[in-house]
Amino acid sequence: MTGIVEHVANVMVPVLLCVLLGYALAYFKAPFDRKLFGSLVSNVGYPTLILSHLAKEHIQLETFLTVLGAAVAMIVVFGTLGFVVLKLMRISIRAYLAPMMLSNVGNIGLPVATLAFGAEGGAVAIAFIVVVLTAIFTIGIAIPMGRPDFKALARQPVIYAVILALLLLATGWKIPGPIDQSLEILGGLAIPIMLLTLGHSLETLKLNGVSRAVVLSLVHVGISAIAAFAITHVLTLDAKIESVIVLLCFMPPSVATYLAISQHQPDHAHGVAAFIFVSTCLTLVTLPLVLTYWATG
Repeated sequence: MTGIVEHVANVMVPVLLCVLLGYALAYFKAPFDRKLFGSLVSNVGYPTLILSHLAKEHIQLETFLTVLGAAVAMIVVFGTLGFVVLKLMRISIRAYLAPMMLSNVGNIGLPVATLAFGAEGGAVAIAFIVVVLTAIFTIGIAIPMGRPDFKALARQPVIYAVILALLLLATGWKIPGPIDQSLEILGGLAIPIMLLTLGHSLETLKLNGVSRAVVLSLVHVGISAIAAFAITHVLTLDAKIESVIVLLCFMPPSVATYLAISQHQPDHAHGVAAFIFVSTCLTLVTLPLVLTYWATG
């Protein structure tokens, strides 16, 4: 048991400290350009991280495609059950469904999966990131706005990085050494910037309706358990990859969904912010439990 506790602490404490640092930077009003850092992650960090991880064959092509399917299944489960819950609770579908079904597999899932399961865990998390990012620019915008933004999706370098990475996996071609080293250095930008940005975003969210947020956050954890159980019992993968998928199912709602809601459903923005904030804080309890008793690899 001591070894498990130490392992969980080694995974969670670095993530928590980075998030808290971002929170502190916002609290003390230190200069922090979220737009710039977000652009760095989207246009440089994610694409180079994808190429760096997948080109080194930390995951086989067939497995990667299976994990992509698992990520789609996760969104379908969250979307279906989330829709039912929101209907029963008479809560706005257009405001709350996107954060209910699109999880924060980038800011939290990638670093936690990488720290817990190494490069293979990071590669699995990248597959989830690709699917969730695609969903954020389609479903995540279409629900609160009323229509998807395919132009914004087409401008995302991550999509083209995935296509190139799949080509490399399928053909066995290797990236030349100097370019590969450059990709690894640039890919190292993504995780620390994502964690700092997450902490900064949480401090600046304006909260309202905390009691509802607590209830929805607990419901979200329940749906996470259902999704993890269903997906891992349908798929046949090795224990480590199954554990990463379980872990990623327990990620909180994506902060990225808040932007479209604040623009197109402003009356509900504070309540959604509270839901995202409470759910993110709840991961301090759920993720250690999942890593200890379920996603053990």
